[in-house]
Amino acid sequence: MENSTKILFVLQGLNETVSSKQTYFFPALFFYLFTVLVNLTLITTIILEKTLHEPMLIFLCNLCVNGLWGASAFYPKILVDLSSDLSVIPYEACLAQIFVLYSYVFCEFTTLAMMAYDRYVAICKPLNYHSTITPQKVMQLLLFTWLLSICEAVVLVGLVVRLPLCGYKIDKIYCTAWAVIKLSCVDTTINNVYGYMFMIFHFSQVVLILISYVNIIKISVRSRADRRKFMQSCFPHLIAVISFLFAFIFDLLFARYGPTSRLQALRNVMSLDYIVVPPLLNPLIYGLRLNQVRRRIFRIRSRKIRALK
Repeated sequence: MENSTKILFVLQGLNETVSSKQTYFFPALFFYLFTVLVNLTLITTIILEKTLHEPMLIFLCNLCVNGLWGASAFYPKILVDLSSDLSVIPYEACLAQIFVLYSYVFCEFTTLAMMAYDRYVAICKPLNYHSTITPQKVMQLLLFTWLLSICEAVVLVGLVVRLPLCGYKIDKIYCTAWAVIKLSCVDTTINNVYGYMFMIFHFSQVVLILISYVNIIKISVRSRADRRKFMQSCFPHLIAVISFLFAFIFDLLFARYGPTSRLQALRNVMSLDYIVVPPLLNPLIYGLRLNQVRRRIFRIRSRKIRALK
């Protein structure tokens, strides 16, 4: 196909549920609206309450912003697909979805790594915490996270755009870089090399997260106060890391090396996990586990109720 911009991709991930996919529309709409609600609640609470302007909570706020960024690339399109008979997406829209979803993934990895570093310094080196994790450094890290994620995604999309395509059927429910690369008519070595580069880089972040938590756990078991601190601020973060990492690795490896004609339902679930679950789970587990956040949410809510009266 000489002119790729005229391609209309067919998303085949919903083929097995084509007869009943309209029944999933309202659950998907509910999850989307609920995801937006809980993330916006946590973001506004952290922004409005100056007592919550702590590095860990600023990183959490960034995690919620990133969750909304990723959800915005997935939910509107899947809602359209669930309400129609055929799931298709134009070439340009597919590239836009790839850009947003991959920048979301990259930003999620880097933000989780920064949060692990913050908890490591707070628990293992508490005397150096305020001199190490300064407000200026927090802003620099956040700026670095978004610039890095956007640059990685731009390069990825640029490497996909250059490929001439010989097909139009994508065996997923949304666009991914590898699904489009497999349709290429030419050699894709450069794309593969770049893919392995960012895999190594972000998995090295995971290794750093694990090393941080090994050291945190060693310190935390020494006293009841440290164990309580670990359970309140670190355990939710550990859940977020494990959930996101497991689903992403499964989807990545299955997309590259797994069979394309079997286990479509399982593949759909796992490919949805790291897009749907983190934006929904992160504000809930942090909002419920962190006492200061929970108290401020209830306080703001009670203020609004009194104002209405």
